Amino acid sequence: MSAPERISPRSVTALDLLTKGELTVRGRVREASNAVLFCSVAFDGDEAHCVYKPVAGERPLWDFPDGTLAQREVAAYEISESTGWGLVPPTVLRDGPYGEGMVQLWIETDPAAGELLALVDTEEPGDGWKPVGLADVGEGRTALLVHADDPRLRRLAVLDAVINNGDRKGGHLLPSPGGRLYAIDHGVTFNVEDKLRTLLWGWAGEPLTAEAKGALGALADALGDDRSDLSDRLARLLTAAEVAAIRARVADLLAGGRHPEPSGNWPAIPWPPV
Repeated sequence: MSAPERISPRSVTALDLLTKGELTVRGRVREASNAVLFCSVAFDGDEAHCVYKPVAGERPLWDFPDGTLAQREVAAYEISESTGWGLVPPTVLRDGPYGEGMVQLWIETDPAAGELLALVDTEEPGDGWKPVGLADVGEGRTALLVHADDPRLRRLAVLDAVINNGDRKGGHLLPSPGGRLYAIDHGVTFNVEDKLRTLLWGWAGEPLTAEAKGALGALADALGDDRSDLSDRLARLLTAAEVAAIRARVADLLAGGRHPEPSGNWPAIPWPPV
């Protein structure tokens, strides 16, 4: 799908466009487990492509309340913006052709971007890579799954720990022209129980960077108490217990000063990994 953008994915205009623009469905992303519609959105002379995920198209999950995945996607954007990292494309909750849903700016990927994930036939990951674990590649053979030792991925690993992402797969990583990295598909997030499941375990147990501590500190300040602006926005998207759990995870990360490790109570790596 070709989607030339006329706006910057970080501009205020992007949120205005997504919120107020006229949505026109152009197609459907068939490989998605829930309804994902590829749309154009136009408002006041601006136009772009976007993704629309109507609540009515969400499949029920045993461990999440029905009809809440779209809200969780928007909450992930709110948290991402509050860290200052801008890892999630502009995302809003609005009415659309098939009812209320999540609408997110479409991000074009850079075909020239280097690989972020790989399978290698060695016991060590090699320079510039971090090991995740062994993967079954068929016929009784295994290979080492690795991800790039990339500061953009490291920021994303911290964000995923904060939002308790239960489904960070390789296909959710979108390197864009200009070197920016975006991440998508954040419906399975913010559970009050530990659900962290990701391909980005390469820094597990390692000290957080000074940058990460600064971003977490800023996020803690923004969360404040139930009367803060961020908390008020999150309260419209999540339950009070889920917002309280965000504060607790941020506090734990700052107190421990390290990237989390797999708990052992939940599969650590999503399946399929891509």
